[in-house]
Amino acid sequence: MSKQLAELLLKDRIISQTHLLEALEAGRQGKSHIRFLIDRKYIAETKLLYYLSQKFGLPSINLAKFEISSEVTRIIPPDHARKNQVIPIQLDKGTVVVALPDPANAQATVESLKFLLKMNVEMVLTSYSAFDAAMAKYYGGAASVGAAIETFRKDNKDVDEGALSLELVEAHDIDKQSTIQDAPVIALVNGILSEAIRRKASDIHVEPYEKRFRVRLRVDGVLYEIAEIPKEMKRAVTARFKIMSRMDIAESRVPQDGRIKLKTSGAEIDFRVNSMPTLFGEKIVLRMLNSGSLNLDLIKLGFEKEQLETFKKGIYQPNGMVLVTGPTGSGKTTTLYSALIELNKIADNLSTAEDPVEYNLEGINQVQVHKEIGLTFANVLRSLLRQDPDVILVGEIRDYETAEVSIQAALTGHMVLSTLHTNDAPSTITRLMNMGIEPFLVVASLNAIVAQRLLRTICPSCKVEERVPRERMVALGLSAAELEGFRCFKGTGCKHCNNTGYRGRVAIYEVLDFSPRLKEMVLKGETIMEIKKQAVKDGMKTLRMAALTKVAEGRTSLEEAVSLTMEN
Repeated sequence: MSKQLAELLLKDRIISQTHLLEALEAGRQGKSHIRFLIDRKYIAETKLLYYLSQKFGLPSINLAKFEISSEVTRIIPPDHARKNQVIPIQLDKGTVVVALPDPANAQATVESLKFLLKMNVEMVLTSYSAFDAAMAKYYGGAASVGAAIETFRKDNKDVDEGALSLELVEAHDIDKQSTIQDAPVIALVNGILSEAIRRKASDIHVEPYEKRFRVRLRVDGVLYEIAEIPKEMKRAVTARFKIMSRMDIAESRVPQDGRIKLKTSGAEIDFRVNSMPTLFGEKIVLRMLNSGSLNLDLIKLGFEKEQLETFKKGIYQPNGMVLVTGPTGSGKTTTLYSALIELNKIADNLSTAEDPVEYNLEGINQVQVHKEIGLTFANVLRSLLRQDPDVILVGEIRDYETAEVSIQAALTGHMVLSTLHTNDAPSTITRLMNMGIEPFLVVASLNAIVAQRLLRTICPSCKVEERVPRERMVALGLSAAELEGFRCFKGTGCKHCNNTGYRGRVAIYEVLDFSPRLKEMVLKGETIMEIKKQAVKDGMKTLRMAALTKVAEGRTSLEEAVSLTMEN
């Protein structure tokens, strides 16, 4: 349909031959011809809507101003609405009014709907952007959740919670054995997953409580509740997630791990799934692993120029250790994977020991740790050292044994990359020594230490300047020279950022170059505070300083910068 309309626009000289050829090429890549023309500004939406209305003799409306009831949207299934690019907006006495952006194949659409609905169908035109927004609003993931809950309640009024079948489907993508009663549960779970993908969530929490059963999404590091599910659906929803991730649905007394792989819009998305028995049922947490959105370019991660130079200097040494520290979910894995990609040359052998392996990296030998069978970080590392490695990534140094083997590897001609959980870069030195590593081994093996955090970035659609008292800026450590021209911004909240004021995240770094002067201080037993002061004198930028730089660049708010970093 989209192609026919594009050709019609050329025929009536609305677009040029060049524009049509570009649109056809976009169509071969799976894109909508007309949406491509609109995105490229080859045709204005208002002009297109007026042209189509005159050409086909159909009235046009501004769909953005319509509030459509769920009773109306339910009459056309989501799959049919998406396939035929129509959305019902009004229902009255056996006649349904549908809005559509492309009237090129209107007659066939009407006949299809008449056959499906057994009622009269009238059509109105709307713009592509208004139509897309309405589809997302009424047929998106959150809407699917609500519809599934409502259907379940209607169809299962007399069904006891304990009698609900747990054997819903054969597999997550093959629903041949599902029944009519299972359909709302399948739609609900699919709705939750699609909403998480749409919002670019990092985690999904499905949580049972005594009187509630809710779903929360972690978006840009913050949890938001998106649905409260009826308690009677608890066992069915939990079972559905466990079946999809190949867990044992008969076992609910111990934690389990699994994975789900989905295809959406031509991309593959993995979910790492964990079930945990709690007081009122099993809690399911899914970590989304979207390789398509994984940014492994060191330059784009958020490093400042001097920091990146120090980090690269550390990883390009022929041997030694570079440690990345920070809390869970601060992007440590992404930074280490980026370093591996940077070092991944044909002449070198790169191996990893991970728990779990989050992303598959081409040309790198990745090993999954299994503590249950004795395949610990330390044991994997010892085996990897017999595999003629040049670069080794150890997922995390958790104990003395792993730390000892890692340091021995760094001292015997290997580059070792790993992570620790500490608050800042200098504290890593103390952490290693508290594990039992001698100071002289720490000094001999460490090249550089990186501490990092992820700050939410201000939504560009609702970004405004914020007035901050000068006294507060001075209290944060900014000098009079730095305050000159220093401007703060914040997001007011809009539909593009789900009214949070933030959209996306950026990393900030504290990169400690383990210079000879600092090594000497460690051997003398100087305190971490003294070592940190010296590192700052040598040019290290603390996390707070890096965060304030992002504020000055207009990328994050002062509130976000202060809340996620400690005083210098």
